[in-house]
Order: sequence, then C-alpha cells, then structure tokens
Amino acid sequence: MKHSYLALVIAAVLSGAVLVGCDSNEDAAGDAAQQQMPPSVVNVQTVTFETVPQVQTFSGRTSAYQTADVRPQVNGVIDEILFREGSTVKKGQPLYRINTDNYASSVTSGRAAVQQAQANYQTAVANSVNAQADLVSQQATLSQAQNDLQRLSGLVEIDAISKQQYEQAVTTVRTAQAAVQSANASIGQAKAGIESARAGIESAKAGLQSSSLDLDRTIVRAPISGRSDRSSFTAGALVSASQADPLVTVSRLDPIYVDISQSSSELLKLRQQISAGKAQAGLNTVELVLEDGTVYPVSGELALSEAKVDESTGAVTLRAIFPNSNSILLPGMYVSARLTQSVINNAVLVPQSAVTRSVKGETQVYIVDENNKIKVRPVTVNGTYNGNWVVTDGLKEGEKLVVIGGSKVKPDQEVVAKPVENATPASTGNSAPASTSAKTPQQAATETKKPAESNTAKKPAEDAAN
Repeated sequence: MKHSYLALVIAAVLSGAVLVGCDSNEDAAGDAAQQQMPPSVVNVQTVTFETVPQVQTFSGRTSAYQTADVRPQVNGVIDEILFREGSTVKKGQPLYRINTDNYASSVTSGRAAVQQAQANYQTAVANSVNAQADLVSQQATLSQAQNDLQRLSGLVEIDAISKQQYEQAVTTVRTAQAAVQSANASIGQAKAGIESARAGIESAKAGLQSSSLDLDRTIVRAPISGRSDRSSFTAGALVSASQADPLVTVSRLDPIYVDISQSSSELLKLRQQISAGKAQAGLNTVELVLEDGTVYPVSGELALSEAKVDESTGAVTLRAIFPNSNSILLPGMYVSARLTQSVINNAVLVPQSAVTRSVKGETQVYIVDENNKIKVRPVTVNGTYNGNWVVTDGLKEGEKLVVIGGSKVKPDQEVVAKPVENATPASTGNSAPASTSAKTPQQAATETKKPAESNTAKKPAEDAAN
C-alpha cells in the first residue's frame, strides 16, 4: 500500500515537469517568431524648403463704388417720373420733372428786369452826355466873362467906365465859375448814374440766371451713371429742396468694392513676420468665392487698408476693388475673399496625412532618422496652400518625413523608409493661385486630400489615438 502511494506521487511530479517544459518551449518559440517579423514600411518624402504664398480667407461684403442720393433742389409738385425703376441711368439723364409754372413766371419777370436795367443805363449815359455839353457851355461862358473883365479893368483905371460896370463884370465871372463847378458835379453824378445802371443790369441778369437755374432744376437729373433703386416718391407728391429723404438712389457697380475685416492680431502677426524676415509683402491680389461656392472669374486687388481698429470688433477694414462689367456682384452680397498678403520664406509644404496632433493638442509629424527609427517632431503650421500644410518651423532640410503609414508605427520603432511617389508638394502648384485659407490642422482635418493620399490619410485625431 505504501509502495503504491509513493508511485502515484512520483508520477504526478513527473507530469507537472513535462507540462512546465512544454509551456516554456511555446513562449520561447513565440519570442523567436516576433523577432523574425519584418520592420513596418512607411512612405517618406524629403524635406525641401521653398517660398510659399500666404493666403488668408476672410468674410467680406460688397459695396457700391459710388452711391448718390438724388434729392430735389427746388420746391414743387412732381409732374412726371422720367425713368424706369431699377434700370441703368446715365449721368445727366432726366429722372423727375417738377411743375414749372412758378419758375417760368420768375424767368419772365427776370427778363423784364434786365430790360429795365438796360434802359436805365441808356438814360444814365444820355445824362452824362448832357452834363458834358453843359460843362463845355459853362466853360465858354466863363471864358467870355473873364475876357470882358480883363478888358474893363483897363477902362476903369482911366475912369472910362463906372465902377458899377466893372463890379458887374466881376460878378459875371464868379457866376460863370460856379456854373462850371456845377457842370463838373453833374458830370460826376452822371458817371455814378452810369455805374449804378451797370450794377442794376448785373443784378437783373443774376436774378434772371437764378430764375433760369431754378427752372432748369425742375428737371431732376442723375448725378452719376449707375443702377437706380426704386423711387421713393410718385407723381403728384410735393417735394422740397430741404427734405431729408432722397427721391431715388443711384449706385455705380462697375467697378465694385469688397470690404474685408481682418483682426488686428492677425495683421500684427503678419507685420511682425515681415519685419523679422520670415515673410515678405505679397502681391495683394484678391480672389472671391461667391455665396454659391463658385469662384468669381476675375481677380481684384487691394485698394486700401484703414489706419484704425474698430473698437467694437477689434478688426481692421481692408477694401478690394473688382471689375464688375456683367453686374454679377451687387451691393450687400456676402462673399469669401482669399487675399495673398505675404510670401513665407523657407517654408515646407507637407501633405495633410503627415500631420497629427498629440494628446496635448500639439501639432507634430513623424520623421525617420539615420538609424531608420521613428522620431516625433513638433512643428508649427501656418495655414495651407494647394491642399498641403505650410510648416514654418520644426523641420530641417533633407529630413525624411513620414507621409504614409504613420498610423501603424510608434516612436523609436525601426522601420523601412521608402520614397512616396509624387511626394513633392509643390510639384502641382507653385504657379497655381493660392486657394486655401490659413487654418489650424484641426479645422481643416476634413478638407479633401490629394488622390495619392486618399486611401491612407486619416484625421489628426485618429492618428493621435493610434
């Protein structure tokens, strides 16, 4: 009995040893299999620095190039509207006709006043001629009286005539002298009368001109060429020169303005980049995207940038000007404006599939070092261009950037790096116009990828999770 029990114990111990030996062999075989698995393959592109346009997308609103509120310059009742509402009118085209009765009678009175003033002038001229003739006559009388007095002065010395006769001759000379002075005064008055008559003519002509101008203003004309709005007044309405409400508004739509608002912080950042040499001033060309998503066929250019910041919005207003010969753009339309404000020096165009975000929200990429191991590299992204991220900091010339396959590797993992086909980001677009806005990778994660990336690219959040 004891020998049987001992035999069973020995058999159990031997069985356990065999099982332990089997498990150890299986684990060793698994480790060996893992060591024999080939490294993961990733597709990389070589980092190349280049100059990239910095395109910003802003919300904008169109406004008329010129706007004129048409108001009457005289008082009266509108007799007739002479244009079709909503039509294009030319500068000087009649728009309204105001009743002319009062103004026509004022013109008739003005013409009569001019004629009366001219008659007064002729009378003044005639008076001046008469005064001149009277002066000549009085001067002749004075000369005769002076001669008589000189002749009598010799006779009175020899008592050939009485002293009374001599005194009468003296009085006659003095009277003639007074008459000459009076004639001279009359000539001065006649000249003054002529000047007064001339002034009367000018005053009458000015009154006639004013009346004629008021009569002409009864026809209300377009001050500029453009598109008319609907009329605020109808025929029969009483209007006045001092009224606040316009009769109609005329807007010039070709060319047309687009007002853009840019935050002062973005503008400050741009100017700091330019001052630091990281960017240079762009061409200030503007591209429009209409409300239906279509691109306006003609590019515009920046016309002005206001020298103040709106206190309520913290934004600076930029104004661009666009041709609008077909009147596609109307005042008040909301549009998206793509503005090339600067050109970034030493930037790298990186496919969107290569950029991920860490759990802390930092933008990062994977690179393959000289030992063929994965390294994490934080980068700075400054918008997009032609479907690629614009990386301005964090990469070095010649580094191998993981473009495809980054989601299946981890830092310090050994990989096999293969060049990706058509990996040069700028190969499709240095000559193409900028068409995307400066956004964060998270905002643009849902944008359309290139065909070479479409099967492998993932959202940054998915890459970070992997």
